[in-house]
Amino acid sequence: MIKRYLTETIVKDLKDKMVFVAGPRQVGKTTLAKYIGEHYFQPFSYLNWDYQPDRRKIINSQFESESKFLIFDEVHKYKHWKNHIKGIFDTMENSYKIMVTGSSRLDIYRKGGDSLRGRYYYQILHPFSLKEILGKTNIVFPFSELNFQTAGESREIFLSLLHFGPFPEPFLKQSDVFLRRWHIEEVDRLVREEIRDLRKIVDTSSLQILVDLLPSKVGSLLSVNNLREDIQTAHKTVVNYLKILELFYFHFRVYPYTKKPIRSLKKMAKLYLWDWSVVTDEGAKIENMVASHLLKFTHFLNYTQGYKTELWYLRDKEGREVDFLVTVDAKPWFAVETKTNDEGISPTVDYFSKRISIPFIYQVVLKPNVDYRKENIRIISIDKFLSGLI
Repeated sequence: MIKRYLTETIVKDLKDKMVFVAGPRQVGKTTLAKYIGEHYFQPFSYLNWDYQPDRRKIINSQFESESKFLIFDEVHKYKHWKNHIKGIFDTMENSYKIMVTGSSRLDIYRKGGDSLRGRYYYQILHPFSLKEILGKTNIVFPFSELNFQTAGESREIFLSLLHFGPFPEPFLKQSDVFLRRWHIEEVDRLVREEIRDLRKIVDTSSLQILVDLLPSKVGSLLSVNNLREDIQTAHKTVVNYLKILELFYFHFRVYPYTKKPIRSLKKMAKLYLWDWSVVTDEGAKIENMVASHLLKFTHFLNYTQGYKTELWYLRDKEGREVDFLVTVDAKPWFAVETKTNDEGISPTVDYFSKRISIPFIYQVVLKPNVDYRKENIRIISIDKFLSGLI
C-alpha cells in the first residue's frame, strides 16, 4: 500500500468543508477515500451511486447514525446531485464529514442550478509519480530551485514507471500481460460505458478511432483538421470528442506561453495522455511522462497551496521550441527541455534563456548519473529531475 500524496491535505480540508476528488478511472479515488475513512474518521459509510441499494440511501438521505464520514462515489451521475449534496451538507454538517469522488471533472457540473461554492475544496487525484513512490515529501517554494534526491533507487522506479505507466494496478502488478489486457479493458469501459452513459454519443466507433489515434499525436502540435481527415467526420465533432476525452481524463493539453517578448503561436496546443504507457515512440513517451509529472506538480501547488501555477510550452513563430514552462501568477519560474540522445545544450533552450527571464532552466536527459551546470542551464538525469517534483 502506497500512501497517496493527497491524504494529509484531504484530512485537513475535511475538518473545514466537503472535499470533492476527481480524477481518471482506476487512479485510486475509492481506495484513497476508504483509507481516509479507516485511518482518520471511523466509523464511515461508503455509498456508490452505481449500486442500487446505495442509490436509494443517497436519494432518501438515509445514513448510518453512528457514521462520522460519508463517501459519495460517482454521485455526479445523478441529474440533481448538486442540490442534493448541498442539502445534505447544510442540514448534516455537524454530523458528518463528506467526501465526493468521481471519474469526470466534478467542477464542470457546477454550471446551472444551486451553487456549491464555498462549501467544498476541490482536488484532482493524479496517478503515481516517481516522488510519490519514493514516499518522500518535497517542500516547494515558488521561484526557488527544485530540491532533488540524491542518486539511488529513483532510476529503477523511473524505468518501471516508463514501461508500466503511472496507474496503480498495472504498476504494482509489473506484468506485461496484465498491462496489455488492462489497456484494452480500460479504453473499452471508458468509451462504451462512462462516456456513452453521460454524453449520449451515438457513434462510438468514431470516438474509438480517435482514442486509437491520439497516442501517435503525443508531443506534437495538435491539428484538428488532420484528425478530422483521419476519422472522416466533421470538424465540430472532433472538437467535441476532444473536449469529452479531456473531461474524462484521457488526455490533457498544454498551450503556448504567449506573454511578450515572445512572438508566440496563439492557439496550437500540444497533447499528452494521462497514461503514457500506451505511447510507442520512446521520445514521445518520455516527454509525456515529464509533462504528466509537471501537471501533477502544478495542480498540487494550485489546489493545495493556493499558488496560481500553470504549465505551458515555449514556441515562437520561427518554430523555436522548449518543451515546458512552469509559471506562477503568469511569471516564468522554470523551463524544462527533454532530450533522449545527448547532453549538448539545445540551441532553442539557449535562445529562450537569453530572450526571457527564466529563473531556472533544466535540460533533462535520459542518461543516468548526470547533473551539472553549463552557464545558467542545469543538465540533469530524468530520474533525478522527477525526484524534485511531487
